[in-house]
Amino acid sequence: MQTNTALELTQPAPPPEVIKTPTVRRQLAKRLADVICIPASQLSPQERHMAGDILVELLRDADLKLRESVAKRLVMLNEAPRTILVILARDKIEVAKHVLENSRSLTDSDLIQISQKVSSKHRKVIAQRRKVSDAVVDIIVQYLEEEVVETLLANKGAHFSETALQRILNVSRNHQKYVTLLIKREELRPSHGLTMFWWASEANRRKILHRFAVTRAVLQDSCADLFPKAAAEGWDDAGVRKALQFIERRQRNRAAIDRSEYEGLEQAIERAEKEGVSRNFVEELSYMAGIKPATGAQIITDKGGEALAILCKAPGLKREDMARLWRGLQRPTHDDEGNDHPNFMRVMRVYDSISTDKAQTVLRYWNWSLTASLNADVLRYIRDGIIPKEEKFGAAAISAALVFGNKYQVE
Repeated sequence: MQTNTALELTQPAPPPEVIKTPTVRRQLAKRLADVICIPASQLSPQERHMAGDILVELLRDADLKLRESVAKRLVMLNEAPRTILVILARDKIEVAKHVLENSRSLTDSDLIQISQKVSSKHRKVIAQRRKVSDAVVDIIVQYLEEEVVETLLANKGAHFSETALQRILNVSRNHQKYVTLLIKREELRPSHGLTMFWWASEANRRKILHRFAVTRAVLQDSCADLFPKAAAEGWDDAGVRKALQFIERRQRNRAAIDRSEYEGLEQAIERAEKEGVSRNFVEELSYMAGIKPATGAQIITDKGGEALAILCKAPGLKREDMARLWRGLQRPTHDDEGNDHPNFMRVMRVYDSISTDKAQTVLRYWNWSLTASLNADVLRYIRDGIIPKEEKFGAAAISAALVFGNKYQVE
């Protein structure tokens, strides 16, 4: 009769360099994994965790192939011990990828801890999970790794907090792919999209205007009775004045036109075509168009030119006025062969494709977001190249800092 060979506890272990993964170790690891995978109705939680503890010790010295096979075995098990899953998730990417992308047993807390202790490749796999909570996204986005951020933005199952979106927005000026992907996110707000417009590509500018150039009919109807009340109070409340300026239907500022040296917007543009665009012209044009000079200067100096189409369409200027302003800025309407210049035609397509009401929404939002919060503190942030916190200064302050600032650093 054959007897089992007793385990000699006093026998010294071989040196680490000669430890391999022999057949018995491989078979034992497989058996332990099988035990862990037994349904809960047939295995107590205590025994499952004990098997997991033993398996962890076996895997510490196991080769990569065995560790990967165990990861594949345990990944779909809802009751798998989290300790061993976390260890496998922090292993080499060949092993970890199976757990990080597919395991349903890992909690948000697990994923947050893992994200902080692994490589960019690991974080990219986490970003590919079917569902990624906003808490996990917040941690991953902090590293601002391009491939990882792009993977998250493309993942419809990833949920972005305002903090994560703002962090990506802050650096999107130098990453046009971020702009392209951000436009598709449901979480994107008008303050995000219409701020990104200023550094978006031609194609992305069209998408931004298509998404955020909307009517303000509901706002206007719901607040119509407040305009005479605010006027009766002498427009003393600055916050109310700025908000109602965004909501009101009329774009041209009649009072500014009456005070201006020009008879109106059209006459000002006619002179600019002949004499060129001066600083005084930009200020007068801005006031008459119902916006602040800072907003007007941003639009006039916009290299793409699409913003000019919005400036002309919102107050009801005609196509020929748009052409005159374009020429006044020393931009050609025709090429050397007499054909319509492609840049001019591109801007005219924006002019033709947007309604006056929607153009007014965009222009007023730009004016509000770029100038409503320009107090001494925000101007200091802009001068120092720091993005102020929204909870302290509001969304308009962030937009102004991003558009007018040169350096980008979160407070």
